[in-house]
Amino acid sequence: MTEAAFSSPLARLTAGPRPTFEDSAALTRKRYRREALLKGLGIGAIALALGLLALLLFTIVAQGWPAFREAYVKLDIQFDPSVIDPQGTREPAAIAQANFAKLINESLEQLFPEATSRQERRMVRGFASSGAAAELRRMVLADPSLVGQTKEVWLVANDEVDQFVKCAVNRDLAEADRRISDQELALLDKLKADGRLEQRFNRMFFTTGDSREPELAGIYGALWGSAYLMLVTLVLCVPTGIAAALYLEEFAPRNRATDLIEVNVNNLAAVPSIVFGLLGLAVFLNVLGLPRSSPLVGGMTLALLVLPTIVVATRAALRGVPPSIRQAALGIGASKLQTMTHHVLPLALPGILTGTIIGMAHALGETAPLLMIGMKAFIVDVPTSPLSPAAALPVQIYIWADSPERAFAERTAAAIMVLLGFLIVMNAVAIYFRRRFEQKW
Repeated sequence: MTEAAFSSPLARLTAGPRPTFEDSAALTRKRYRREALLKGLGIGAIALALGLLALLLFTIVAQGWPAFREAYVKLDIQFDPSVIDPQGTREPAAIAQANFAKLINESLEQLFPEATSRQERRMVRGFASSGAAAELRRMVLADPSLVGQTKEVWLVANDEVDQFVKCAVNRDLAEADRRISDQELALLDKLKADGRLEQRFNRMFFTTGDSREPELAGIYGALWGSAYLMLVTLVLCVPTGIAAALYLEEFAPRNRATDLIEVNVNNLAAVPSIVFGLLGLAVFLNVLGLPRSSPLVGGMTLALLVLPTIVVATRAALRGVPPSIRQAALGIGASKLQTMTHHVLPLALPGILTGTIIGMAHALGETAPLLMIGMKAFIVDVPTSPLSPAAALPVQIYIWADSPERAFAERTAAAIMVLLGFLIVMNAVAIYFRRRFEQKW
């Protein structure tokens, strides 16, 4: 063996020619260039992500903002007693059976005396929404003294008039390529010039359920359906998830059975959501026979989806509590259960609340499991209990997105804005609770 073989590593490194100052400076510049390149790539990736997110939000807001405004037409309604209450009893039952659509049609025909043919009169009658008659009925039922009077009333226009008022009709297109004819455009221009067309806040979007008519469709029923879904999910998964995490982390013996349970819990957190929908369809509907398309079944299915997330988040929060807390409690005579309930759980509460709210936000935006259990039916009525048929907000968005009318496209984007608003609020609440109860060790 040569002497060089027994030399130290430092000796071998210093045996060669020593680098000059220029060589060291070049290596330093090269390292700085690589660091700058890596930093630039990171900043560029963040900027690209923020730009795409801003583009997405801008597109949704730009398309959905017009849905919060609705076109109304001003009509001189003559509340004819012979139509509303021929017997003169003023009984609500008699008024409710009146033909209020006839009053609206007569008012519209008086505005356009030049519309003489049957086709032209039908076209003019279509300017008001089919729901305008119900609005007149509510007005007269609330104030029967209107019978016999003539009054100016603002009523909801149909979706085509609404698009005209919002300047969404392309006049440059050929008449055959437009849903509004040239004659309709001329009549609507006359209405607008007379001050009988204007936009108002679309309160029905927040106060009515779904409808086949875009101008009458709202998210009120879907909001209640989502509220019942979240209530059932919260009641089922939060106590179960916290109890399971507490047992696995603090009480369960370390053996193959608990290892298998932990592996399965972690794997369930990554299972596609549609698999939980298939499970809910097979067990809750086919085996247990629970009501189809009800928030109860939807909440039970979403509870299965959220449960692994809550278990994992709770276990992480429990691990974050210092062992000295447990040792101190046990040292002064507290039992294991008292240590957990009086000391460990309160200190782990910020992490548990954060994981719970994030899991609930995940459940709020899920669609696939609800579609699998049948919550995609056309439901107009607002649910009154978790057993009532209902639609959830994500499913309502899915149904509207499949509709061809442009007004439904606006409402789809507006409903997405409402859903994003709820998700932002829920995540903000999670951040608040974390900072409110967080403690530094």
